[in-house]
This record gives sequence, C-alpha cells and structure tokens, in this order.
Amino acid sequence: MIIFVSQILKSLNMKTLSRVTILFLLIIFASCVKKESVPAESAVQPATDSVLKKMITAKVYLKPEYVADFIEAARAMIDSSNAEPGCESYMLYQDPYDNTKLIFVETWKDQAAIDTHFAMPYFIAFGPKIQDWLAQPTEIKILDVIAAQ
Repeated sequence: MIIFVSQILKSLNMKTLSRVTILFLLIIFASCVKKESVPAESAVQPATDSVLKKMITAKVYLKPEYVADFIEAARAMIDSSNAEPGCESYMLYQDPYDNTKLIFVETWKDQAAIDTHFAMPYFIAFGPKIQDWLAQPTEIKILDVIAAQ
C-alpha cells in the first residue's frame, strides 16, 4: 500500500502534490474536530412547544362489493368522532380513480384526545365490523403537526 501511494505521489507534479497534501490535512483535521452530539430523543421527537396538534391518516383498501356498506358505516364514525371535544377535523376521502381506496384524515388537539377517541365504544366496534370488507390491512399513521418555520 505504501509503495502504491509513493508511486502515485512521484507521478504528480508539485502543484497537484500540494493540493493533495492540503486536502489530506483538511480531511484529517475535520475528522479530529469534536462534533456536538444531538441527544437521541431530540433527533426523533420535535420540541414539545412546537407540536401544535396531532394528525392521523388511515388508508383503507376495500373489496369492491363492500364500498357502499363501508361508507355508510363510516358516516356514523365520522359524525361521532367530530362530536368529540378533542377532534378538530375527521374526514373521509375516496380515490376518484379507484373507489375501493379511501383515506381518513383526522386532526386532534393532542395525544390525550386520540387516546380518548381510541377508547370510545363506537371506535372499538368499528374495526371488527369492517374487517371482512377489507382487501388488505389498513395503513395508519399518527403524525405531529409542527409549527412552520
């Protein structure tokens, strides 16, 4: 390895050799500089004062023969959810090109409101009621809504 490097250095002119040496020294210096570490929890979670509210998306994939039944059952879920004190918005959207694909988009005041929602009897009953209507599992994401910079 050392022989290989020395052969490369011999083939370089003085100007190029100076540049390579400076670059090499900068790389060594940069690797030695102590970097400020970011605590793992702050890298994963936003600062609590920047979280405004919570959002949930739930993508639902239905068997074609159950689309109308699902929408009817979802209307009761939507009305009940929107009546909850911590609910800011609870809507259902349907893909106009594939009516078997729907998505719930929900906005909640905070995690406590979501926890209350998940404990509601109508919410608990909804999952088993629609289970046989699903073509594939529902994809649920809970997101923090943060302040814009």
